[in-house]
Order: sequence, then structure tokens, then C-alpha cells
Amino acid sequence: MSSSLNRRFALQELINFPPLSLSPAARQSLFSRSDKEDKNIHLLESIPNPSLITSYLDGHGAASGTVYDDVYVGRTGGPHGDNNAGLRNGNVKLRVPIKRSYYAQTPSHVYPPEVHDYNARFTKVLEAIKRRHDPTVTTVAQGVLEWQRTKGIKPGMGLGLSAYGHGGGDVQAWLDRFYMSRIGIRFLIGQHVALNTQQPHKDYVGIICTQANVHDILQEAIENARFVCEEHYAMFRGPPVQLICPADVTFPYVPGHLSHIIFELLKNSLRAVVERFGAEYEDRVAKESFNERDGGGGYPPIKVIVVEGREDITIKISDEGGGIPRSGIPLIWTYMYTTMAGQSIDQDFHASDFQAPMAGFGYGLPLSRLYARYFGGDLRLISMDGFGTDVYIHLNKLSSSREPLP
Repeated sequence: MSSSLNRRFALQELINFPPLSLSPAARQSLFSRSDKEDKNIHLLESIPNPSLITSYLDGHGAASGTVYDDVYVGRTGGPHGDNNAGLRNGNVKLRVPIKRSYYAQTPSHVYPPEVHDYNARFTKVLEAIKRRHDPTVTTVAQGVLEWQRTKGIKPGMGLGLSAYGHGGGDVQAWLDRFYMSRIGIRFLIGQHVALNTQQPHKDYVGIICTQANVHDILQEAIENARFVCEEHYAMFRGPPVQLICPADVTFPYVPGHLSHIIFELLKNSLRAVVERFGAEYEDRVAKESFNERDGGGGYPPIKVIVVEGREDITIKISDEGGGIPRSGIPLIWTYMYTTMAGQSIDQDFHASDFQAPMAGFGYGLPLSRLYARYFGGDLRLISMDGFGTDVYIHLNKLSSSREPLP
């Protein structure tokens, strides 16, 4: 209920925000365009990612066709030869984007004081809205827990799938749409606030880093995840994490999104390794053989491997934490599914998305997959029950994906 009230209040704030009042001269200068044709610059057209074309189809087989305006038009190789022009999963039409956007360069870049004042006040309102909605994930999770109790679903068992009844499939789909929309809104607000409040940096455009260094981002996430693991289990040294990544791999991305994904996945791997071998395994094996370089005390290392391809940057996280039973694979992507017992949500918890607010509540994997998919990537998991788990994060580096709005 509080989340719904916050959204209504935020919308009311924006609707009632005082409009910009400009003098006729200032208004005319903003709407004028240059007489020189070369001054009216157009944006570059996007390059479609070939790997995304077939992912929009229903998976009946190979596809042949042509890409027009980023929409696949062709015929699938299905048993009936259906002509699914512009269709993807479940016969849902693709949104047709504008192929090329134009803007007119005004003769003067000096904006009147009224514009600067309006923008400053609007930025403060957006910043306050974003800050007020920081605990929304936790608030919604509390509501889901209450819904689970009314349906008789045990805590930690997730929402369930459509085939299991309880209406869990509908709630799962709604949460996916809600959180994907939330990621997009917070990204846009964060970008606007950063552009108007942060000092200019040669590698940043708002919160987007044009030269995001994958090695540095992953190394920081590894250190943070190991720290959380060592604090939780009261360990001197947690399982070692080996990072295999070229130091010069860079691409345009939002560092906060990538850091969040890696941090959540590493927490899962670290917990799986510790709980499989035991927290005392560190001290027991350390007496026999201690490797000073990796500082793992005998734990099998978690490997993080980064490879740069033509279309994607792929990150593989491999652990030897015992894996996941095959029957549990469909449930790991559902919200509130967790194997950590004895967890409860603090009603007074007010933390942002990137401070691990849902550790141990089954939000790590589904939210991480949404963050990866927001910029045209994906997250996949392969488990070997009895041995370990491999997680693949695909990051689209072509900067050509459309916002995946529901």
C-alpha cells in the first residue's frame, strides 16, 4: 500500500510542478533553428545485434529474413511455416523504434536564467523522488510475504510457477514487469540528476561510463562480496576468487548495474562453497597447507572468467558449491525462493538497490537477470548437481538494444 501511495504522490508532484515561464524573446530563441543545414545534426543510426534477432522468435527452428527498422521480418522454420512478421515470444509484436532521431542546433547555447532555475528545481524534485523510493524493493517483498501467508506458501519457497497453482505465475510476471519498469525509471532519473549535479568527467556521461573497465568493476565487486561473506560467517579468510580478465577490456555501460549483478552472483557462490565445506574448513585445511597468494585456506577457488567477443562481453562465474538439483532449476528465477533459513525482512530497512537489500530473500538472481536484460544482455545458469554451478552473464557491447519495456 505504501509503495502505491508513494507512486501516486510522486506522480502528483510532477503534475503539479510549476511550469516554465519564459519571455517571448527567450521562447523564440529556444524554438529557432540554424539557417546552416550542417548545423542541424542527426544522431547516428543504431546497429542491430544479430544475436537478438532469433531470440525474438518462438524457438521452432532456424530463421531467415531481413531486419527492417530493427524489426525482424521473415519466416520461421516451424512445423507450420507460420509467417511471424515482427513477432517474438508468444506472438507479441515488437515496438517499432524511430530509426533516426533529429534535433536542431539553436544559434546560441546561452540559455536564459529562467531555464537554469527551472532545471535546478526540477532536478531537486526528481532527486527527492528517487531517494524516497529507495526501499521500494523491500516494501514490495514484505507484501509478497504477506500474500504467501494467505496462500499457505512456506517462506523461502518462492512464488511457484503457473503449473503449481496459487497464482504464483501471475505474480511473478507482474513483479518482472514492475521491477524492469523501476530499473528504467531510476536509470532515467539518475542520468538526469548526474548530468545536472556531478562535475564533468571525460569518461562519463551522467551515470554512463563510456570506458567502463570490466576488470576494475569486477575486482571491486569481488572484494565487497568476500567481505560480506567473511562478516556473515565470522571467517578470517573466505573462499578465494580468481579473476581471469584482460586489464584493458572497456565498453560503454553503467558501472553500478554491472557491480550489482556480479556482487549478487558472487554472494551466492561464496555461500554455496562455505556451506558445502563448512566454515571451519578454512582452519582445518590451513594447518596442512596454506597458499599465501589466494588466501583461501583450502577452499576450491571461485573462477570469474571474462571474454570479449564480437557482439557481447561474456562473464562466467564457476563455483564448486555442490550445484542445484535439477528439480529446483525452474524455481531459482522466482522471487522469494531461497535456501537460506531463518531470514526475515526488517521493517525499518531503508537502503538503496546497490547495498544488497535482499540478501538471503531470493531476489538476487531474478533482479540480476533484469539488470542484465535492460541493456540487451542476459543471464543464464547451468548447474551440475553434486559439484557446482556455472553462471553466464552476457553484456551487449553494440549499444544497439531498445529499452525492454513490458
